[in-house]
Amino acid sequence: MPSRFPGAIKQDWDTVVLHKSKPKSQDLRDPKAVNQALRSGAPVQTIRKFDAGSNKKASSSSAAAANARKLDEAAEPAALEKVPADVRQAIQRARLDKKMSQAELAKQINEPPKVVQEYENGKAVPNQAVLAKMERVLGVKLRGKIGK
Repeated sequence: MPSRFPGAIKQDWDTVVLHKSKPKSQDLRDPKAVNQALRSGAPVQTIRKFDAGSNKKASSSSAAAANARKLDEAAEPAALEKVPADVRQAIQRARLDKKMSQAELAKQINEPPKVVQEYENGKAVPNQAVLAKMERVLGVKLRGKIGK
């Protein structure tokens, strides 16, 4: 059989040097790596940060007072509008006149029974779409000025 290499076969005996990559700083802070270094006697650097772990600034008393004042002066979000008493009573009267339960009304307006309950208790934030559905089913006016 003929050989694949025409001529003499030579070996390449050049040296190859592999270097380890430097460990990342995050890996050095790992508790396992720190414990391993302590056990092996390697030097471990510790740095104590000034005011570490406290929630203070350099001039804590004046800065805290200024921040509190800014928070007090900021406009607070207004409370959400709830269902007025006359609307609650109108829903309840119309529902009882039609001899419906809250669950039946909820089924007809395609809403969960809890929605009707919240509207009648005055805990719900009025939604014009829900009020429109209730108006259609109950046959009473719930939006706009009632009784005027």
